[in-house]
Amino acid sequence: MSGYLTTHVLDTARGCPAEGLKIDLFRLDAGGRHHIAEAVTNADGRSDGPILPGGVFGPGRYELLFHAGAYLRATGQAGAEPLFLDEVAVRFGISDGAAHYHVPLLLSPFGYSTYRGS
Repeated sequence: MSGYLTTHVLDTARGCPAEGLKIDLFRLDAGGRHHIAEAVTNADGRSDGPILPGGVFGPGRYELLFHAGAYLRATGQAGAEPLFLDEVAVRFGISDGAAHYHVPLLLSPFGYSTYRGS
């Protein structure tokens, strides 16, 4: 069985899923940073499917880039420019090619947190 990667974003300032937030996924290796996928969160704050599905999932180093600034501007939470948070990069490793990795983002205009979920 092949593993896969999922993510979702919760807007902790508004207490709801972060709908319409763009996410880019990169694979990191000795050759640099390689864009491999993108998604936009749905009404539940999730991508419509795994951002890295079974067929292309594998061990390695990755980066999820959450375009928080565009979301905060669109929801009227941005405040004065420059924004405190614009792009949030979360770098993480995948060691088990058969596991489900879930990397959520809890977001507000002035802070965020992440963890390995289930």
